[in-house]
Amino acid sequence: MSGPAPPRVAAYVYAGWHPIPERDASFHPGFTEWELLRDTRPRFDGHAQPRVPLLGPYDDRDPEQVGRRLRLALDHGVDAFVVGVFWCRGKRVFEAGLDEGFLGSEEGRTAPFACLWANRMPRRVLPVRRADLPVIDPARRAPSDVDDFVAFVRTLAESCFARPNYLTVEGRSYLSIYDSTFFLEELGPSDAARAIDAARAWLSDHGHRDLHLAAIEPNARALPLVREVGFDSVTHYVHLPDWRGPFLQDYATLAARRATEWAGFAEASGLPYMPAIATGWDATPRGADFGDARPDRYPWSPVVTGEHPDRFREALARALAFRSPVPVDDPLVLVASLNEWTEGHHLEPDERFGHGMLEAVRAARRDAAVP
Repeated sequence: MSGPAPPRVAAYVYAGWHPIPERDASFHPGFTEWELLRDTRPRFDGHAQPRVPLLGPYDDRDPEQVGRRLRLALDHGVDAFVVGVFWCRGKRVFEAGLDEGFLGSEEGRTAPFACLWANRMPRRVLPVRRADLPVIDPARRAPSDVDDFVAFVRTLAESCFARPNYLTVEGRSYLSIYDSTFFLEELGPSDAARAIDAARAWLSDHGHRDLHLAAIEPNARALPLVREVGFDSVTHYVHLPDWRGPFLQDYATLAARRATEWAGFAEASGLPYMPAIATGWDATPRGADFGDARPDRYPWSPVVTGEHPDRFREALARALAFRSPVPVDDPLVLVASLNEWTEGHHLEPDERFGHGMLEAVRAARRDAAVP
């Protein structure tokens, strides 16, 4: 009898590299986070800022520019992409990054891809300048209910799930929820289960595949609940920094520590755990410079140092070799990310490491004997 399929490497994609009316109104017409990246300066000795894209900044509504970057990732061993989708009661933002740029490219029309519900709205103030406000402004959370969740899944089914290159796990359409804790707390376990059941019923009634629904980063209260409400696996987005730890943290130390926690997420949830790793973490561009008086919270703290293609290669090989104690026949390893430059995690080439992070993907697959 054959065993599980080899893990596939799926890179998260931030589809926020183009102007949108909401940010035009908050900042100025044409604003994008490339401005934050360009204007960031080192804030301590050895600080690796600014990060400079080797291929230059780009508008991710442009299928040619997006396709070039997708092709690089595919050629270096990335198997699939998980694209963030912003939805709040029928309102989408940054949709052109997926609809026009990604799916408009030849690579996006053929490479396996899936959607991540980024159930938060973009910040209205960047860089963040207020230290006296909540880390997550309540106005940024994307509320939902049973009918809204069904409408969201219906929209994705018609625009994405029906495509022949949509990513599946064990034959089901892969969809992840970024703030799964908020989803559960807002709806409550009973209505969350009703929403997931109703979405699955709609898919079945309309000839679509079932869902493989992944809970991203459920907290200690939510983790024991995700299986009973209808999730199929657990994973993370950026599972690297110690958010309550010191300001400067070492990449290799963190990556090794996080790997020891993976099995526990499966055991606590009763679901397969899909390992999630990151190339690094440094959200400095998203926070104003407070000097030594910087707040001890996102986006100012912490900063991961010591990231390097060799360290990322080790972390990815470790993830590819991991087998969840609650098994899945068709596993993924999630990588943050292809292009979230203003949080300091990106496979796309930069002037510091060149193509090193991409080359590390290919090398890690060899290390872990993944074809």
